[in-house]
Amino acid sequence: MHQQRIIYDDTTVRRFIIASVLFGIVGMAVGALVASQLAWWQANLGIPYTTYSRLRPLHTNAVIFAFVGNMMFAGIYYSTQRLLKTRMASDLLSKIHFWGWQLIIVAAAISLPLGITTSKEYAELEWPIDVAIAVIWVVFAINFFWTLARRHEKNLYVAIWFYIATIVTVAVLHIVNSLALPLSGVKSYSVFAGVQDALVQWWYGHNAVAFFLTTPILGIMYYFLPKAAERPVYSYRLSIIHFWALVFIYIWAGPHHLLYTALPDWAQSLGMIFSVMLWAPSWGGMLNGLLTLKGAWYKLREDPVLKFLIAGVTFYGMATFEGPLLSIKSVSALGHYTDWIVGHVHSGALGWNGFMAAGMFYWLVPRLYGTKLHSPKAADAHFWLGTVGILLYMVSMWISGVTQGLMWRAANPDGTLLYPNFVETLLAIRPMYIVRFAGGSMYLVGFIMMAWNLWKTARAGKAVDGEATIVVEPPAAAPAPTRAPAPGWVQVVTGRPLVFAIAILTVTMFLGWAKPVRAVVLLGAIIVLGEFAWIVTRRDREAGRPSWFGLIEGRPLAFTVLTLIAILIGGVAELLPTIMLKQAVPAHGQAQAPYSPLELQGRDLYVREGCYTCHSQMIRPFVAETQRYGDVSRAEEFIYDHPFQWGSKRTGPDLHRLGGKYPNLWHYTHMMDPRATSPGSNMPPYPWLAEQRIVVKDAPKKLALMQRLGVPYSNADVDGAEARQRSQAEGITADLAAQGVQVAWDSEMVAIISYLQRLGRGPQDLPAPPEKSPAPPARLPAATIAIEEGR
Repeated sequence: MHQQRIIYDDTTVRRFIIASVLFGIVGMAVGALVASQLAWWQANLGIPYTTYSRLRPLHTNAVIFAFVGNMMFAGIYYSTQRLLKTRMASDLLSKIHFWGWQLIIVAAAISLPLGITTSKEYAELEWPIDVAIAVIWVVFAINFFWTLARRHEKNLYVAIWFYIATIVTVAVLHIVNSLALPLSGVKSYSVFAGVQDALVQWWYGHNAVAFFLTTPILGIMYYFLPKAAERPVYSYRLSIIHFWALVFIYIWAGPHHLLYTALPDWAQSLGMIFSVMLWAPSWGGMLNGLLTLKGAWYKLREDPVLKFLIAGVTFYGMATFEGPLLSIKSVSALGHYTDWIVGHVHSGALGWNGFMAAGMFYWLVPRLYGTKLHSPKAADAHFWLGTVGILLYMVSMWISGVTQGLMWRAANPDGTLLYPNFVETLLAIRPMYIVRFAGGSMYLVGFIMMAWNLWKTARAGKAVDGEATIVVEPPAAAPAPTRAPAPGWVQVVTGRPLVFAIAILTVTMFLGWAKPVRAVVLLGAIIVLGEFAWIVTRRDREAGRPSWFGLIEGRPLAFTVLTLIAILIGGVAELLPTIMLKQAVPAHGQAQAPYSPLELQGRDLYVREGCYTCHSQMIRPFVAETQRYGDVSRAEEFIYDHPFQWGSKRTGPDLHRLGGKYPNLWHYTHMMDPRATSPGSNMPPYPWLAEQRIVVKDAPKKLALMQRLGVPYSNADVDGAEARQRSQAEGITADLAAQGVQVAWDSEMVAIISYLQRLGRGPQDLPAPPEKSPAPPARLPAATIAIEEGR
């Protein structure tokens, strides 16, 4: 045996902390701006790059991937080296990871305000950036698993389990959801369409929250909370159950974002059931964190680090109670598309992620710079300012969301809508938008105080890299030929949890495409969870033989493979039946005709401007919705939509049956001055649409690409795309000219009007192409009557 001195790579940790704090300020500042735009539409500033619909994706990406992402990497790099008793395997890979991630963030900050987006929430970045994300993630994974291979600590501590789950699952989610065919360097179309695209997106969207914003932060909790409290984790056994149950169940929960939509009922039911089941493991993790402080609660009075960490864990418990609650169908019927969901998301983002980040930074920075925290009093002030800000935000959004849900469905005794004008709802909740802005601004001010405090702390010291001295055993001698192989692998492969998991995967692959999937999968899931709970709490009574979990805990490869199997079971069971079976989406040929070249151009403009951030295109089977919007949306109506545009929030009305409802002049006026058609609306004007031109020559390219994706365009359609595009556009411009509005036929305004006039109309609803120029319709008044629709 000999001693070996290790100097940890804390330079990378410091870099990620600095990046996290800086991008956190930027992301939250943009969040405050978009919050103000909902209360005061003038804050959109009248230019394309600062509208709510373009900045909202920038805000979400900045907070998720720039702020929390950099914070997560800082925590992982710091704790992994100390838990494995080794320096990160490659300084070069660490540098590539850091600088590559920052370049990706900068690319997102440039592209999203320019309208370069896929419109898939939390995955809006276009394909070149997606490729870069995959490459940098692989660099991170290689460095991490290489470090695991070089570790000097045999068993993997609980935090490492959550890091492994994060790396594996995020890779799977990102690759599957980002599958697309590129049209150019800044434009692509999802390979999935309609219902299938919606399921894949929210399988990704929900689990991005799970495996990017939750599991790595839980790993950070399991490391930093015991360190700050100077107490061991309350229950190692509970952490085992927490990990496996969370990893297995979470992956199934995505469809609860699509309740009462055109998604098949069986997928909705699975999503709801597994979401409710998440209560148990989520609260198990929360209690494990809180009870770690048992016997040390008095430290909360004097230690700001513990204040933030314990409050963060508490907000995690609140968010993971509210999430399953919102996944219950009757609750979702009220809350979906409302601000309640916004409040729920921010209780997790600000309370769980934000406070855990602050606690980790306040603990780490003094140690990374060999000094004490500059001002514990300022940290306390930050805590209370942030807490009050979060509470104002959450309560205002709860009130706003419930108000929206109740007003949308309120009816008179005769069954007619009590509030037929959508803008009435918007006016009712405007005070809550102002409170939300105030609460978010308070949180931002507290965060800036933290940045000042950390900067002053760093300046008072100097960068210090952690060190450790370990005892290294010499390599074991090669076993004699007659010696039996080391035990373990047979037990790992034949372990009961693994056998059960493989059995369920097999069953779901062969039976999951039929209706029995509901009973089979649910029964199998219960068996698997029960088996895991039983197997990890028993101890092998035969002397000298470890438990099954004890075997895989020291084998990173086996652990990683089993984690991959656990997350793939849910993905295979939910995605493959919907994607691969034609029965999943009824193929009624007359439900929807492919978009015309001009309509396809207009749809791309709708995506570019981010209209999905405020409008949905999904009418649910509720009386109030059919009275307000029209017929219930059907799965087959979206078979040519790459990507889908169902939306997740209604700041304005649903648009699915908008086509043909209003004349072209109404749409033109609405885009130029929304309050001329809808007094009280908070929608920004879009005058640049009348000035900017579409790329006419892109029409045949787009049809050809859609043809490759399975949309039934003929070669003649592709060849004649430019002529058809112009013919339809000239019909719209002639109609507008008859009303006294002059606009170029190739303007973006004409293209987006053509798309809006198409929404919800099948071939039987579309007018036949005129043989000659139509006669001018009767002239409409310049200022049209205010109607029910708002944004």
